[in-house]
Amino acid sequence: MQQRELAITLWRQTWPMAIGVLALLGFQLVDSAFIARLGTAPLAAQSFTFPLSFLIIGIQVGMGIAIAALISRALGAGEKARAKRLSSLVLIAGGVVIGWLVVALWVLQVPIFRLLGADESALVYIRAYWGPQLFSAWLGALLYFIYSVFRAHGDTRLPGKMMVLSSLINLALDPLFIFGIGSWQGWGLPGAAWATAIAFSVGLLFTGAKLHKRQWATHLAIWQEARRSWRPFTGIAAPAMVSQLMPPLAAMLAISVVAGLGDTQVAAWGLASRLETVSLMVILAMTMSLPPWLGRCYGAGDWGQIQQLMRLVVKVALIWQLSLGVLLALASPWVAMVLAGNQEVQSELALLIRFLLPSYAALGVCMLVVSAGNALGWPLRAMLLSSARLFICYLPCLWLGAQVYGWIGLAAGAAVGNILAGIAAWTVLRRILSRPHRQAGYGV
Repeated sequence: MQQRELAITLWRQTWPMAIGVLALLGFQLVDSAFIARLGTAPLAAQSFTFPLSFLIIGIQVGMGIAIAALISRALGAGEKARAKRLSSLVLIAGGVVIGWLVVALWVLQVPIFRLLGADESALVYIRAYWGPQLFSAWLGALLYFIYSVFRAHGDTRLPGKMMVLSSLINLALDPLFIFGIGSWQGWGLPGAAWATAIAFSVGLLFTGAKLHKRQWATHLAIWQEARRSWRPFTGIAAPAMVSQLMPPLAAMLAISVVAGLGDTQVAAWGLASRLETVSLMVILAMTMSLPPWLGRCYGAGDWGQIQQLMRLVVKVALIWQLSLGVLLALASPWVAMVLAGNQEVQSELALLIRFLLPSYAALGVCMLVVSAGNALGWPLRAMLLSSARLFICYLPCLWLGAQVYGWIGLAAGAAVGNILAGIAAWTVLRRILSRPHRQAGYGV
């Protein structure tokens, strides 16, 4: 394929996921805004559940990466029957694994939340919220696994549309279930979880029907397939899950460094973290749409197209993210004014935007290389690269900058860490793709 045709295909694969990611991020932000209207105690109770929710999401994303990689490789090798067996197998296995995790987190909720620092008043809210929240998390995991099957077949439009639809249903039900209507007072904090559960249920019904109609899954010979595929599945899923669980850990360590500088800095850092996620919307979408495409090329042994595709996505990441970062850096005083009400927080946030936003161009390159690694047969390298990004490049530079120059040093250190991670990722990618048999486009 010519470079222009690749670019057009990449755009078609990525834009539905970009809209879907934006919709999901938007509904989560509005969800927290609704809960904040209930008072500080319910919002604090919900905050205690975030680390465990991230645990579930990390495991589900790791399994989803393995699903997309194995199915797309089978399709690329022309093994359509095996792709159907893999679809059924991973949906069953994923539902069981997440189900067992959800049950364990329900049974152990009191000791876990006490260990996290929740007092008895917070536990009252948590007990009412945690059951429906776990149920909605299980439904969301099943829906994510079905999305992974669709992405593996090259269909990103349906997952993108369903993300938007689920977000709209959740937004419509949130105020009704949380605050009630008329004489009904609503369910309060648990209402937010039930709204999400219903939104995910609608998504499951729709996508399940589409999956059945397209005949992308089968119950025939799936146990034989399980014996054949459990090793490659585990080999991809385990490193991917570890990679997904490291960012929350790094975030906790980073906030502990920021906390030593003061409450104003903590508030600014939190807002910058939310802005980071939104600004990386296109990169996040490409990390979802790219692996299945690469997996099909990998299955077909087409390393020539893999090289062209990786050069293209790196170029897109650098141009898009750097342009957006420079634009937001120039507009940082006005962006900070919109996001923060306190003038001191605005000043500290503007400083972060000026340093961090342009550096996300390099961070985007690293994220794309890590995502591609799971589809190209080197998940362990991808996990090690993700670890190096956080614990060798990012956190040490952030800590050293804070120790030497305070807040401005922390911002500069975090930016330098992102740039070093991007350079390291591009070096690793070039070294792997420059091997003679891959240059020639033969095998693996």
